[in-house]
Amino acid sequence: MVTIREIKQSFFIGLWFMVLTFPIMVIRVDTIKHIVIFRWSNLMWVGILGFFASLVWNYFLRRKEEKKKTDTADDIPIVHRLLQNQKFKTPFLMALALFFIAYPFIFPMYHTSIMISALVYVMLGLGLNIVVGLAGLLDLGYVAFYAVGAYTYALLNLHFGISFWLALPISALLGTMFGTILGYPVLRLKGDYLAIVTLGFGEIIRIILENWDELGNGPRGIGNIPAPSFFGHQFGQHDSVIYIYFIVIFLVLLTIFFVNRLENSRIGRAWIALRDDEIACQAMGIDKVKTKLTAFALGATWAALGGVVFAAKTSFINPMSFTIWESITILCVVVIGGMGSAIGVIAGALVLILLPEYLRAVSEYRMLVFGALQVIVMVFKPEGLIKSVRKIYKFKKVEE
Repeated sequence: MVTIREIKQSFFIGLWFMVLTFPIMVIRVDTIKHIVIFRWSNLMWVGILGFFASLVWNYFLRRKEEKKKTDTADDIPIVHRLLQNQKFKTPFLMALALFFIAYPFIFPMYHTSIMISALVYVMLGLGLNIVVGLAGLLDLGYVAFYAVGAYTYALLNLHFGISFWLALPISALLGTMFGTILGYPVLRLKGDYLAIVTLGFGEIIRIILENWDELGNGPRGIGNIPAPSFFGHQFGQHDSVIYIYFIVIFLVLLTIFFVNRLENSRIGRAWIALRDDEIACQAMGIDKVKTKLTAFALGATWAALGGVVFAAKTSFINPMSFTIWESITILCVVVIGGMGSAIGVIAGALVLILLPEYLRAVSEYRMLVFGALQVIVMVFKPEGLIKSVRKIYKFKKVEE
């Protein structure tokens, strides 16, 4: 039931929104006629929507608190329940597979191109999930490894004519090497200090690429990067997009397989132990140095592979493609999707990358809506869209 206090609070919040959005929603400058137009009706709608949005917000916050007090059972996400149920698991996965196989033949090329970008971010998110979600190491310079992969393919093709398929393993090895180089100096750091150092590393790589003209043409970048071929055959533009789409699907499946195997392996359990309690992890005999370096190296490997696909898709790269905002976007994918949850990261990447593109119809307000949705997720689902669920092993007594 809505209280008088909540109504008063919502009323003042509506007024606050009216004052805050006044320059954007009310004032419009017509540069052709040189006049200023005041849209007062917009201000009225902002106040009304702010008032009712506040009431709804308070209602759901109250429901959340009530659920927290009364609900003692484990809240397992519906996706995990669906995948654990053998009766529905196979039809669900088959329907999902059919959807992604048919996607480029049903939707226009523009939508397929957007989906490729989203799937690349799935790879990047799953790679960063190893570092942040499983090992608990806050890495804000992850875009550096993305740039290493993209520039490796572009430079190898430019100078030596090396194809996309040969550049993939080379870029992965270079990504592993750079991940180890970054990981070694920051072994003693954690928390904010680790974030600052990795942020600096990412900026160093970008500044080197921007100022070293002999390496990658500096800010001019590298163009005419060829799309992947099929046994020497180059496709046309439309067919090339479809071909890249299926390559990315294959790489995403490969990433999911390896990340899932790593998470349930000995090194995966060591990452989780390191994240939960570093001192206890070391006391149990786990090599902290090796565990951290492995996390950085393997996370960087998938970023480099994503960089190769990005370079092949766009056919042009420059240092401005790899700014700090890319690292922040990838980190948002992991945090909002669900740290430590592979399914959550996939959902986070698809939502955070596809949503802004499909909101272009309301381009004037799309980032406002996008930001508001992020805030809603973080308030009502702080563990992410699909939280991580640990495996439970049950031992049954065998009757002789």
